Amino acid sequence: MRMIRTIVARLTKAYGPRVWKREDDPVDELVGTILSQNTNDVNSAAAYEELTRRFRTWEEVLTAPVGRVAAAIHTGGLANQKARTIHRALARIERDFGRISLDDLGRWDPARSMAYLTSIPGIGPKTAACVLLFSFGLPVFPVDTHIHRLAIRLGLVPPKATAKQAQAALQEACPGKLMYAFHVLLITHGRRVCRARRPACAACVIGDLCPSAFTFEH
Repeated sequence: MRMIRTIVARLTKAYGPRVWKREDDPVDELVGTILSQNTNDVNSAAAYEELTRRFRTWEEVLTAPVGRVAAAIHTGGLANQKARTIHRALARIERDFGRISLDDLGRWDPARSMAYLTSIPGIGPKTAACVLLFSFGLPVFPVDTHIHRLAIRLGLVPPKATAKQAQAALQEACPGKLMYAFHVLLITHGRRVCRARRPACAACVIGDLCPSAFTFEH
């Protein structure tokens, strides 16, 4: 889509290039993304730090009682639910691969990897896509709250599109080589300019492309 290419070019000029590099092991990314659900970055980071401080390996997390895991991640909110999800995911991974590792997913077709991760209870399309994009650089497109908001405002998806629908639409529309840059640049723009409340439309470098520009109350 030409509009996506234009958006990426302008946001790159505004914020600098975004080039993929693997930063986290895929299991680390999976657990971190589970902890990020329905909370802010500060709280989820604190929960992850405490979890990895109390347990040296994911094997230790798996063999620990769920209550101990929940206690370690309480700062991230929904601790009991997230602890159960983490336990189920680690157990499933160990059963399927013989060890707690998702490295094989990087060699699979992205659609197969997405299907595998989303077959684990509690793992939705956004979490799965984060693992595949950030840990492997695969051409999949996660949609978080910032991207969902911007996609609707920019007219890239219908106004009532769900996050799941937006993810499918953007996945299809965005060239694979641009997915990482498009994802992280939209998040940066959503945090700095196109905020949920009082977006700074006058400072927006893609405002002329946006059908929602200046339609918000200030």
